[in-house]
Amino acid sequence: MEPRQPIAIDKAIELVMQHGKEQGRELVSLQECDDRYIAEDIYANHPIPPFPKSPYDGFAFRSEDTASANRDNPVRFTVVEHVPAGATASRPIGKGEAVRIMTGAAIPEGADCVAMFEVCHTYNEGDLEWVELKRPIRSMENVMDKGSETEEGALVIRKGTYMNPGVKAVLATFGFTKVPVTKKPKIGLITTGTELLDVEEDMVYGKIRNSNGPMIAAQCKRAGADFIHFGKLMDELEPSYERIQQALKDVDILITTGGVSVGDFDLMPAIYEKLEAKVLFNKVAMRPGSVTTVAVYENKMLFGLSGNPSACYVGFELFARPIIRQALGTPAVYPKKIEAYLGEDFEKPNPFTRFVRGKMRMKNGFVYVEPVGMDKSAVVTSLSKADVFIVLRGGTRGYKKGDMVEALWVDTQEGQRNTWNHHLSSEEGG
Repeated sequence: MEPRQPIAIDKAIELVMQHGKEQGRELVSLQECDDRYIAEDIYANHPIPPFPKSPYDGFAFRSEDTASANRDNPVRFTVVEHVPAGATASRPIGKGEAVRIMTGAAIPEGADCVAMFEVCHTYNEGDLEWVELKRPIRSMENVMDKGSETEEGALVIRKGTYMNPGVKAVLATFGFTKVPVTKKPKIGLITTGTELLDVEEDMVYGKIRNSNGPMIAAQCKRAGADFIHFGKLMDELEPSYERIQQALKDVDILITTGGVSVGDFDLMPAIYEKLEAKVLFNKVAMRPGSVTTVAVYENKMLFGLSGNPSACYVGFELFARPIIRQALGTPAVYPKKIEAYLGEDFEKPNPFTRFVRGKMRMKNGFVYVEPVGMDKSAVVTSLSKADVFIVLRGGTRGYKKGDMVEALWVDTQEGQRNTWNHHLSSEEGG
């Protein structure tokens, strides 16, 4: 069998992203648009605030009436009306008059300033109320003018923005009962291996439970895609080929786990050949997940990820997640890169770039990342503790505690526009 030649990570990412395409758009209700991506630029359809309003509880005045107020000669005003939030004054304010006003209420016609309760002195006599000022109030002081936050027609949400609670609040502010969002790409998953048990099955000596299925399902959901699990395949070529060929009809992207190495029962290379799929690469200069394979069949992507859980996890985040994010229309498709201090020694040499499962923490105002659990691609338990991949560059003989390293923050919706490894040498790991 012809030996596989490893491709550099940056080249592999480039090849994958050349085949990406944005999904169409659809309208969903404001109540159902959580965790979606906005499909078009959103512009303010009215100013915010839509009227001049008070940011405090206090009294509204005409500023010219307050000009002579000082400690020795306070100015007294007649309180003619109380205006709560959501109401408006019944008439314009006159000379020597004040209106008691609550936070968020519209400024009465004729008034142009507000004094907070704390600087006012009030008096009551029967049904009459006065307020006294000991200093002048400038025109527009303590007034949020119409459009001072956002002018009508201003861009308020960019296409590709992730729908978080704050974005939802903005959409509600402008009356969007229906929200234009990008359609979710449909991802299919098939796990391979006669050794796999379903999660609900009892343990059998010599077999393992299928952890990759639930893990990839969760990664797809976090990335923003819909997910179909087509079950698992036995290590038989013809039934596996037929199942994969059928699954490809129902999805935009198909992910398989396992079967991409060169063992006697690794069938995916033969299935790609039988499909006449174009294999973009079948080995990457990285650890874990070097056997990650990506192919294209009739404009659909096939991701052949390692059957080892940690290698499978890494392969998805590096290659599948960006193409999903591209389909959703967000410009920030790549994992968020951070720089941090290494929290402990990692003495293993790195002929290829290594992605070490790690945990991020703050200490004395600095960011540290520390490896978690055993650094073996078949190890699954450490994944529950990891929120970053510590990037240890190829061609190094290990790292020491306190070294500055890069890490990919995968446990977040944040991303970045440029690939995190754009400065890697194209010859790295060759």
